[in-house]
Amino acid sequence: MKTFNDVQSIRARINMLKQQGNSVAFVPTMGNLHDGHLSLVSLAKQRADIVVVSIFVNPMQFENASDLDNYPRTLEQDLAKLTSAGVDIVFTPTPEIMYPNGLDQQTFVEVPGLSHILEGESRPGHFRGVATIVAKLFNIVKPDIACFGEKDFQQLAIIRQMVNDLALDIQVLGVPTMREKDGLAMSSRNNRLTEQQRILAPKVALVMNEVANRIANDRNCVADALELAHQALVNTGMQPDELFVVDADRLIEIDAQSKRAVVLMAAFLGDVRLIDNMVVELD
Repeated sequence: MKTFNDVQSIRARINMLKQQGNSVAFVPTMGNLHDGHLSLVSLAKQRADIVVVSIFVNPMQFENASDLDNYPRTLEQDLAKLTSAGVDIVFTPTPEIMYPNGLDQQTFVEVPGLSHILEGESRPGHFRGVATIVAKLFNIVKPDIACFGEKDFQQLAIIRQMVNDLALDIQVLGVPTMREKDGLAMSSRNNRLTEQQRILAPKVALVMNEVANRIANDRNCVADALELAHQALVNTGMQPDELFVVDADRLIEIDAQSKRAVVLMAAFLGDVRLIDNMVVELD
């Protein structure tokens, strides 16, 4: 496994491998890797000759400095996991490499519409930061395939829209959410939960399942289902942040044409923001 932290070197390596006829799959991450990330790597290995993983905690997508500062950084352990997983190339740039002129002077990419609804409404600038760094990484790595987790449902939709709008020759693959045995969606942020919080955290998935079951039986009960979900989370000691049920393919309110819905949930447990989602087939 080769590790690079500058653009010129990784480009030269990938160009050489492509000239030899190899296809390239890319998995962008912010590090603090868990089995969910490794499931992306596994799919990437199945679909391409060369697997490239990036580890970069992107300051452009954080709304506050404390969240950025507190994001777990575990590079040594991450590299060991990626070596064991059979990754070929790891890109570990610094903010100075990715944003040499600073964030204020950085050209950005913003997907209209999708970036400003749902989670984007309460986190202005977040998805612009995501789209910008992913576009820049795509330009550096030039992958044939890119793998993303479905846990970040809206993010995945935005990246697919960006790839389509900019006519990028990249196949974007979504990978189902990996879960702990108790149902909690795997996340780097789970490491910040206290022992007691970790016991309570699976309630998010339980409540989400209850909402999904209700709307699967009656698509007209969305408001009632979300009200019950809000109260259930509050009763567990959580602070609900986002509770949505929308058309899974259009990310708008479900209507008579909707064939699938997605339940999107986010809640704070202490200062840790837990997110999850579930797609539901509608009658």
